[in-house]
Amino acid sequence: MEKSYVAEPYKIKVVEPIAVTTRAEREKFMAEAGYNTFLLRSDQCYIDLLTDSGTSAMSDNQWAGMMMGDEAYAGSRNFLHLQDVVREYYGFKHIVPTHQGRGAENLLSSICIKPGDYVPGNMYFTTTRAHQERNGGKFVDIIIDDAHDSQKDVAFKGDVDLKKLQKLIDEVGADKIPYVCLAVTVNLAGGQPVSMGNMRAVHELCSKHKIKVMFDATRCVENAYFIKIREKGYENRTIREILKEMMSYADGCTMSGKKDCLVNIGGFLCMNDDDLYQRATELVVLYEGMPSYGGLAGRDMEAMARGIVESVDYNYIHHRVSQCVYLADKLTSAGVPVVKPTGGHAVFLDARAFLDHIPQDQFPAQALAAELYIESGVRSMERGIVSAGRNKETGENYHPKLELVRLTIPRRVYTYSHLDVVANACIEMFRHRREIKGLEMVYEPKLLRFFTARFKPLA
Repeated sequence: MEKSYVAEPYKIKVVEPIAVTTRAEREKFMAEAGYNTFLLRSDQCYIDLLTDSGTSAMSDNQWAGMMMGDEAYAGSRNFLHLQDVVREYYGFKHIVPTHQGRGAENLLSSICIKPGDYVPGNMYFTTTRAHQERNGGKFVDIIIDDAHDSQKDVAFKGDVDLKKLQKLIDEVGADKIPYVCLAVTVNLAGGQPVSMGNMRAVHELCSKHKIKVMFDATRCVENAYFIKIREKGYENRTIREILKEMMSYADGCTMSGKKDCLVNIGGFLCMNDDDLYQRATELVVLYEGMPSYGGLAGRDMEAMARGIVESVDYNYIHHRVSQCVYLADKLTSAGVPVVKPTGGHAVFLDARAFLDHIPQDQFPAQALAAELYIESGVRSMERGIVSAGRNKETGENYHPKLELVRLTIPRRVYTYSHLDVVANACIEMFRHRREIKGLEMVYEPKLLRFFTARFKPLA
């Protein structure tokens, strides 16, 4: 019997036309963009799976809230509403709004990290590591080894290896570790979740050594959903209850509200420590704005507060993850290699297996993302050697074990029919994969090169 997938728990009220282009046009557009999907214009893309960051469709309730923006320079009622919602749903004492997640990363890194420090985390993320290194810290990967194997089907591949964390503490000393950065979920591992048991164990170990635990909570609702369906003892708990327990094992978090808070802009930094909060409020004035708006309009904070409430609705998050599962199932049934198990925000093509004739230094994931656009007008994102960047000390490329193309599904935006188009394009590419060639990098910025680097096809 054919597997069924849950229908959309919403109805469409407004539509936005999207671009339909020819292959010849897409070849031209891709060449002009230097074979970097980030440099394409949105009106050149048919189905845009570049990111789920800020690309969500907001609800009628959120749009209504936008009309209630209190744009006072200080003490906006929308900030007070957001603060109350964060305290109620996440449990943290203090919140500092920022324009988006990397604003929160900047504040946290600037306040907590000093030169010579080590910041352990369950796999790096691009902007997070860049902020840590900019402030003199060194990222140390403490994720379980299974996370680096795309074909290992493990329920919680985002878990921290506690032995790796203890080894680092023993080697450098707890005073050299300002905090553990725990991502829930882990983006670059394929959107993989962390178990509640692991969060609890990390918190206990860190408390013993007086080390803070700071969550990257960008996709925390997706993580809560996976705990509900995969971890024993949580099957009858609500998403809201699971989320609140998750946050109890952290001392604070950075949040990009552009993901699980269902808004197009915004983020925040949370903490329980009063001194840390005071230092954050001093710095946010310099980089963002007043501590009661942090670079956001009142209407944006109102939309985010309402989005947090909507995000814990089971019907919403069940459908969101089901769309990822649907696309992954279509691909795996046709033999297309993807990361297992399916994550919560995207399906990740295994470019190393897909294009096993292209060596990693010829950027197979970048080449695959470019070819997917030319094939179908579908925009995706490289998550491999280009995203990994270079070692600051040696100048050599990092060579991650995972060489991936991320097919990121925006929230409440596309239908299953759109995902059929994506699947069919990937399947067709897989049939003629030997014709796809590697790339040469012709321009490389010093920081976060995947955003603006340019390439050309190898002869």
